[in-house]
Amino acid sequence: MATITADLKSGFAVELREGDHVWYADEPVDAGGTDTGPNPYSLLLSAVAACTCITVSMYCQRKGWELDSISAKYEHDKVHADDCEDCGDDASGRIDRIRSEIFIEGDFDDKQRARLTDIVQKCPVHKTIVAGAKFTTECIFVG
Repeated sequence: MATITADLKSGFAVELREGDHVWYADEPVDAGGTDTGPNPYSLLLSAVAACTCITVSMYCQRKGWELDSISAKYEHDKVHADDCEDCGDDASGRIDRIRSEIFIEGDFDDKQRARLTDIVQKCPVHKTIVAGAKFTTECIFVG
């Protein structure tokens, strides 16, 4: 189980910790932040991008397929459902859209390429985002 702690430091700057790892999130200056780290949506995209690269790499290792390199580009924006061709008929209002390009280098045949395209969609973080997550929240007021 992953446990992350987040502490607001100054303005919108947040210090994030997991064990010995420390990183930061913030908002850009034009949004009132100090730009000391990526914004929360960028952190979300970095999680799915990292998971995609790791998942494909693990799969290739397990199959004994030679993967020369993999990189991923993810973008997030909010669009009106009417402007989104592939968002489904039941979408309405403004919706979040995530687009990705996955660059896989290696000598793969057509069947392997098709399987790797499927595996990209099976990254656990990708699956969590698509399926949605059940949140439980408890606010603990101190003082």
